[in-house]
Amino acid sequence: MTQKAVLKWLAATALILLVVSLIACPKPKPNGGTSVIEEDPFYPFDLGKGSAKPHQIVPITTLRFTDVAAQLGLVHTYQNGEQGKSVMVETTGGGAGWLDFDGDGLWDLFLNQAGDPTQPANASQPRDVLFRNLGADGFQQITPYTYIQEFGYSQGVAIGDYNEDGFDDIYVTNVGHNSLWLNLGDGTFQEVGDLAGVDDQRWSSSAAWADLDHDGDLDLYVCNYLQYDPFNPADCRSKNGERRICHPKDFDAWPDECYFNQGDGTFLAEARQRGLFGKGNKGLGVAIADFNNDGLTDIYIANDTTANFLFINQGNGEFLERAVLLGCSVDRYGRFQASMGLAVSDYDHNGFLDLYSTHFYEESNTLYRNLGPSGFEDATAKVALHQLTLPYLGFGVVMTDFDQNGFDDLFVTNGHIENFPNNPQHRMKNQLLSYDGHQWQETSRIAGKFFELKMVGRGVASADYDNDGDWDLAVVPQNDPIPLLKNESQRGHWLKFQFRGRESNRRGIGCRITIRQGDQVLVQQLCGGTSYASSHQPVLIFGLGESSNACDVDVWWPDGQLQTLEGLTVDTAHTLDQRDAS
Repeated sequence: MTQKAVLKWLAATALILLVVSLIACPKPKPNGGTSVIEEDPFYPFDLGKGSAKPHQIVPITTLRFTDVAAQLGLVHTYQNGEQGKSVMVETTGGGAGWLDFDGDGLWDLFLNQAGDPTQPANASQPRDVLFRNLGADGFQQITPYTYIQEFGYSQGVAIGDYNEDGFDDIYVTNVGHNSLWLNLGDGTFQEVGDLAGVDDQRWSSSAAWADLDHDGDLDLYVCNYLQYDPFNPADCRSKNGERRICHPKDFDAWPDECYFNQGDGTFLAEARQRGLFGKGNKGLGVAIADFNNDGLTDIYIANDTTANFLFINQGNGEFLERAVLLGCSVDRYGRFQASMGLAVSDYDHNGFLDLYSTHFYEESNTLYRNLGPSGFEDATAKVALHQLTLPYLGFGVVMTDFDQNGFDDLFVTNGHIENFPNNPQHRMKNQLLSYDGHQWQETSRIAGKFFELKMVGRGVASADYDNDGDWDLAVVPQNDPIPLLKNESQRGHWLKFQFRGRESNRRGIGCRITIRQGDQVLVQQLCGGTSYASSHQPVLIFGLGESSNACDVDVWWPDGQLQTLEGLTVDTAHTLDQRDAS
């Protein structure tokens, strides 16, 4: 290449880089200022058209769900308080959490509420609610009798028995002043967030309980989002002057926090001291599991428009951030994504836990396949998930075997963050996807009338609320009644496990089970967190397909104890007590 050609090439390259930097560069404005939203970075495609076409649906399963919320008395609507002001906090809530607050073996449901985000703290607002599961008689809203008075602008909920007394406690994330509701064991709760040292004052999103330092009790990880003032919101507009939701890049992030349980009812905030921090942040989702099979609990964080984090537990109370090194910080093209919800499962049956992350409209969700010592690969396109998820903006997600045929399924609730007149994508259908051992296919439109409806979905929490051995779903849309999806799928054989820890935490969060049935080997772990702003019932359910042969089971408790069970009959539920471990 001649000198003149080289100079021409360098000049052209410099011009391209300059243009790219000008397009991508955010325009930060302080709260109360005015910002013009650039169309390309945040809304890269025509919202009215969309560039992706739905994948052809092939009926490979017999999945079916029916919304039974109304007939069971489960009546609740999460009200985000939107009034056309485009306040950012309206876009992110809320969640649901399953708990057995009264110890009767029936799983009750806690649901977030919000209200008007611009009202002062002492203003009258609707409150979060608790529904008691009455079995065949449905659900009863009993909040006034429990003394739970949660009037914050709630975003999510995390359920965990942090004081190991056998009663589930409730942590609520809010826009300012999170709450910890201690279950007193008599049907009532007491707010102890300040006394316990976990009353985070920032804009929090998801939270998760897990034993991070392996001392036998539950610690608490809290995702924090943006430094944004809803009482003095920035005025962000499109190029034509239309009020819009501000871009998250216009605001600094609040760092996440991690609270370590001291065993006396109090916690120490030690995220930074333990290595639990990273550049960018803007946390929305958290999943806590052993991703490298070393017996230690790791933490994966879904960040909005910045790199995701994977904190690897070093076994000495400290963590190292390794997402870039292990291949799960960005997508296969090296791009940051707007990450929201998370699901964890060993979908490919290789013995390592995989990650699924939901993303923004026209980004596609991402499936990180765990290759073991080699780290993760973005397998989204390889297994046909890229095109299937492009037309959606996903939040809450569950990856499990709903029809118990031996292969995982995915449920994702969708909904845009923008509610302006020319956005036909604000309300979206929910998605059901099924894996056949090679690729994923969409099964939404053959799984029941619920999947024909459009909503602005946020949280999803799974539970076997009717104790019939399969997973049901509570979904939290904004400004619509919540659905309770009863699983009515034609299913295969199964095994179900719940836990009673002794040396380990009482609910067994972190327990890992391997099932062997002939040549079939299945692995699951009871993870902390996952989905979005929600808490699942802490049980494991294995789908075994057509085989009715007895199963051998290895249970690894969080403290490393091994419990072995041989010859378990299929289609049975078991309570595993750690005192029976070797």
